[in-house]
Amino acid sequence: MSKRANKRKAKQDEQPKQRKKRSTTIKPAEHEEYFEDQRNLEDLWRETFPVGTEWDQLDSVYQYKWNFSNLENAFEEGGVLHGKKVYLFGCTEPQLVWFKDESKVVCIPVVVAVVSPFPPSDKIGINSVQREFEEIIPMKQMKMDWIPYIPLEDRESRVDRLKSQIFILSCTQRRAALKHLKLDRVKKYEYCLPYFYHPFKEDELEQSTEVQIIFPAEPKPVFCEFDWELDELEEFTDKLIEEEELLEDQKDTFKEFVKEKVREAKKANREAREARRKAIQEMSEEARAAFENMRFYKFYPVQSPDAPDVSNVKSPFINRYYGKAHEVL
Repeated sequence: MSKRANKRKAKQDEQPKQRKKRSTTIKPAEHEEYFEDQRNLEDLWRETFPVGTEWDQLDSVYQYKWNFSNLENAFEEGGVLHGKKVYLFGCTEPQLVWFKDESKVVCIPVVVAVVSPFPPSDKIGINSVQREFEEIIPMKQMKMDWIPYIPLEDRESRVDRLKSQIFILSCTQRRAALKHLKLDRVKKYEYCLPYFYHPFKEDELEQSTEVQIIFPAEPKPVFCEFDWELDELEEFTDKLIEEEELLEDQKDTFKEFVKEKVREAKKANREAREARRKAIQEMSEEARAAFENMRFYKFYPVQSPDAPDVSNVKSPFINRYYGKAHEVL
């Protein structure tokens, strides 16, 4: 070994050996996250399709954390729906409500529960102010159907082995596919109403003596309502001319148009009464008892800090087919 190498080794031996320092950084304590257990029927209200809601309003419906614990509790022992076969459908009601110190129009989700041993209807009504006539069509034409709702605790089981007592009105139309549909088809969804026909109750149309008139005139159509019991046609027509809603030379044509609409309405009323009478005659005792015991319950979200308070805007009215709920919760 050379002298230079011996000196280098001696110098290295004189230097104290440095120990590797331990890290003094204190690792922050991990906070344990707690998640609330999901309630068995927690997503029930979200699974019911909000029939008649505009597609571009759906996101606004779910922007709040609505609480439907009243609906869930109704299926518990002592609740109005406990142990019963129930059919549920959703809808929305635009209302001016307060939330966080400001008033705004909000689409409030509502769930209607129908207690019945069989589906209340397999049809959907389509109507609006813009449409000239009402349509009653099979709900499957609008990709809607009653399907069993499976509670969270049962979702690992095979559906066919479950004896579901809860059915929800579901829609399989995908929003992403709407752009491929014609506008009239898309709009039909917004005009949908769950349909129901009660053979023991006279329909409001059977009792009505009014007809909606949309007279195709120039330069603009004439929109009005004519009541064949309260209105006198000659006087009614003269008033429209006086108000410049109708031209003088269209008077006779308009009168014939109204008369034809009245004849059609009276015929429809007669046919509806006859159909109801026939349905009652052919009905089994079991079906008769089911209709007589059928009950409608209307559920609004309960008050919570995460959503607007709707307690002052509740209404028993469901729609023109179902009428009013037996109870509002």
